[in-house]
Amino acid sequence: MMKATLVLLVCLFQCASVRAEKMVLRVGHFPNVTHAQALIAHGLSRSGKGWFEQRLGPDVEIQWFVYNAGPSAMEAIFARSIDLTYVGPNPAINGYLRSHGEEVRIVAGACSGGAALVVQPDGRIMKDADFRGKKIATPQFGNTQDVACRSWLLSKGLRITMVGGDARVVPTDNPDQLSLFQRGELDAAWTVEPWVSRMVLEAKGKVYLEENSLWPETGGRYVTTHLVSSVKFLNDRPSLLKKWITAHVELTEWINGHPDEARRILNDEIRAETTRALPENILNSAWKRLVITYDPIKDSLLRSAEDAHRIGFLKEKPDLSHIYDLKLLNEVLREKGIAEIK
Repeated sequence: MMKATLVLLVCLFQCASVRAEKMVLRVGHFPNVTHAQALIAHGLSRSGKGWFEQRLGPDVEIQWFVYNAGPSAMEAIFARSIDLTYVGPNPAINGYLRSHGEEVRIVAGACSGGAALVVQPDGRIMKDADFRGKKIATPQFGNTQDVACRSWLLSKGLRITMVGGDARVVPTDNPDQLSLFQRGELDAAWTVEPWVSRMVLEAKGKVYLEENSLWPETGGRYVTTHLVSSVKFLNDRPSLLKKWITAHVELTEWINGHPDEARRILNDEIRAETTRALPENILNSAWKRLVITYDPIKDSLLRSAEDAHRIGFLKEKPDLSHIYDLKLLNEVLREKGIAEIK
């Protein structure tokens, strides 16, 4: 009896040790269509068919964290609360500069496109000069669309300051943008999907400018979402990060090959995270403006950073020479016979 008890205790101790040694990987994302890989993977995790879980193996536990803004995700990286996050380019730039290049690295792309300048349908804005004296909303002060909007207005000869100028750029939460636009209290909005489609389909707005038209040097592509790693995780667990990137590339290819099923899973997860799915016509419209990709489209981020400096968000011209670490991504692409990212 004592021998059997001893064997049982040893077994329990060993099992507890195995559980204690299980690696926990913490990943952040937003409940937005531009974070498609994360939303779909999170949704599959809920259903017990986890995309990353199946590819990373039983020794890894994935914990998902949902954020509503880039700064919150970057704060979590700094606090060592998460290891990876899907996030937009400007929060990644700001996080990199704030930590003097010590805390974050972009390790892959996730999404390109999705932004546009929408104007009221009543004809108050018909040409570039008509933006003088108008009120244009952007999602957040200093975010990717805010920088793009201010930079474009400056390029049209308008004097733009942080709080006024020849046209007034008004950072406004996306839901508030929609309601203000519907009431005619905004003249225009530079925003990103699915809000572009909501402005057009629900508020009868007119697309004045597709942002991809401003990127001829990259073939119309510009980064909307990146996969960012903490430097600690990159240095401490490179083999695990490589497995994640491999699964990320494979999921990107699956999404592009199965768009209908991908949208369904994505929308189910948006409902789970926000309590409300996107109407099908909004989701289908938004999807057409997006390119789901693992390419980080480096040139677009570097130009965006230059624009942020030019309009005064960044006091000094940023040195982003180490913000990318694409070694693991290129290893994965090379092993798959796919062209590497330069």
